Amino acid sequence: MSGQRVVWRLLAVMLILTTAGCTSVSYYSQSVTGHLALISSKRPVSAWLADEESSPELKRKLRLSQEILHFAHSEMALPDNGSYRHYIDSGQKYIVWNVVATPEFSLQPLQPCFWIVGCLSYRGYYARESAEALAAEYRLQGLDVMVGGSRAYSTLGWLSDPLLNTLLTGPDWALAEVMFHELAHQRLYIDDDSAFNEAFATAVAEEGVQRWLQQQGEEAEIVRYLKQQQRRRQFNQLLLTTRGRLQQLYRSEQPSEALRSEKKRLFTTLQQEYAQLQQLWDGYSGYDRWMERALNNAHLAQIATYYEQVPCFQKMIEESGGEMERFYLQAAQFSTMARRCVA
Repeated sequence: MSGQRVVWRLLAVMLILTTAGCTSVSYYSQSVTGHLALISSKRPVSAWLADEESSPELKRKLRLSQEILHFAHSEMALPDNGSYRHYIDSGQKYIVWNVVATPEFSLQPLQPCFWIVGCLSYRGYYARESAEALAAEYRLQGLDVMVGGSRAYSTLGWLSDPLLNTLLTGPDWALAEVMFHELAHQRLYIDDDSAFNEAFATAVAEEGVQRWLQQQGEEAEIVRYLKQQQRRRQFNQLLLTTRGRLQQLYRSEQPSEALRSEKKRLFTTLQQEYAQLQQLWDGYSGYDRWMERALNNAHLAQIATYYEQVPCFQKMIEESGGEMERFYLQAAQFSTMARRCVA
């Protein structure tokens, strides 16, 4: 690769990995520096498999990742551009930290824009300290803020995305899900529409995992996955219901103090309804840490970004007869229309 091409690709990555935010040189710099520091330690998956110091579990997960990758290319019609052929052990739990912010009485996140990736609903940092510093600035402005760690990111096909240690935690289907999700961003990405992009990728990922598990013949694992999906849908619906109540509240012409009081009551109700939902889950506590935070508008804005439009894309897959190429074409055509994807 020529030096000039490297520079242009790094510029693209710099803009993509920032995910959103201001145009300051320091902000762009942390994105490029963070990415370069990360990929400097990458090695081919084959090298890790041949390394005697690699643990048996790591080798199993890496072999599995390549099987999933082949399935993604052959069965899900997802891009084959060299992504996930290299592995990086970052030694961290999360790779980037995303900051979401909304006004006090709105569920619309701030959406700074870039000339390559368009407008997005969050802004990411490699260093948690930097993300927290931005969050503190936003709070001083009276905004609702959320800071959350992310185990993955996508360069949208500009570069070959690495396989990260952060992707290998949890059940095998979780690895498949995140790989399908990130590869889906490489297949179709629409500028200025985070909700469309994330819901599209989520729908592709869920479809891919179910097909992959069926191919594996793992009946017990399919049952566990579907049960987890049911819990996820119930939890997301709970959050979206609360979001709807808040939207109705914010549309009312009440004084700020009255809005603030009712907003607090609705978040208390959310906690109570979550406790009721848990009674249906046989002791499952996977969302407890999420709910233990001081929840605000930004948390609900993020949930809507990823899940509100998923049913529409699932319906689109069904109408396409399960033919993924046909589905991608339909989704791309739909994205040019000036309307939301609503089932």
